[in-house]
Amino acid sequence: MSYAFQAEGLVKRFGKTTALAGVDLAARPGTVLGVLGPNGAGKTTAVRILATLLRPDAGRAEVRGLDVVRDAARVRDLIGLTGQYASVDEDLTATENLVLIGRLLDMRKAEARARAAELLERFELTGDAGRRVSTYSGGMRRRLDLAASMIGRPAVIYLDEPTTGLDPGRREEAWRLIRSMTDGGGTVLLTTQYLEEADALADEITVIDHGTVIAAGTPAELKRIAGGQTITVRPRDPARLDEVAAILRAVSGREVEPPRRDVATVPVSGDAAFTETVRRLEAAGITVTELSLRLPSLDEVFFTLTGHHTQEAA
Repeated sequence: MSYAFQAEGLVKRFGKTTALAGVDLAARPGTVLGVLGPNGAGKTTAVRILATLLRPDAGRAEVRGLDVVRDAARVRDLIGLTGQYASVDEDLTATENLVLIGRLLDMRKAEARARAAELLERFELTGDAGRRVSTYSGGMRRRLDLAASMIGRPAVIYLDEPTTGLDPGRREEAWRLIRSMTDGGGTVLLTTQYLEEADALADEITVIDHGTVIAAGTPAELKRIAGGQTITVRPRDPARLDEVAAILRAVSGREVEPPRRDVATVPVSGDAAFTETVRRLEAAGITVTELSLRLPSLDEVFFTLTGHHTQEAA
């Protein structure tokens, strides 16, 4: 399989502290790899190695087949990087920031200005392109920072906790922009400690805790680690909750969780149980206001794997 980037057995120590203890990472072209874990898990260290900013003590990493140590200069031509905090120059305008980066990447002035205008439109900053960045809101600075990481049309983009400090509305906006980065075959490595962010954006997820990979797979595959699926039913008539519970017990062969808020919930081992539940509810003439089959959340997965939640660990 051809990977946009791949790391095998990465080890990095800082004195007596082992930040990475044999980490493997890989992503196919045109996908988003989410690297999930609490503060101090080793996510940023892995990104810095892949971005040629740190040398690993052991292991190896490649970007488009180029070794990040031996071919560091060529790797830098292929990548873009956005850190946890906006790094644009506050004394310059948005246009000036992007043109400056383009020129540093050896673009001709006209080419840099055209690329800047293209990205400002894409990131919805055209109307504010002539304002100093010091007057921008946090969300606008983050959008400009994301645009800056794309000025050189990188094949691989590293986003290290790119929504840190954004309110929920701005985070959703950033998610939309991040999703667009894979258009045309680009590849994104996204580090985050927001479980819903990894769920919303990542095609595959690698979970790191204390410098070690503890799980990897698609969001759906990881969710199955926490114990399969759950059926939830809320009857329109609360008086029929006992009947609903009896149906769920018969379908699943398991005890129904103690009812709360007129809702009955039971774990099941497969999709077929949902179809059978619908059939039996209809046969019994029970109408519902809620009926769902869901996998566990990534938060539940992380707790299953580590015994703690990401924010507790942080």
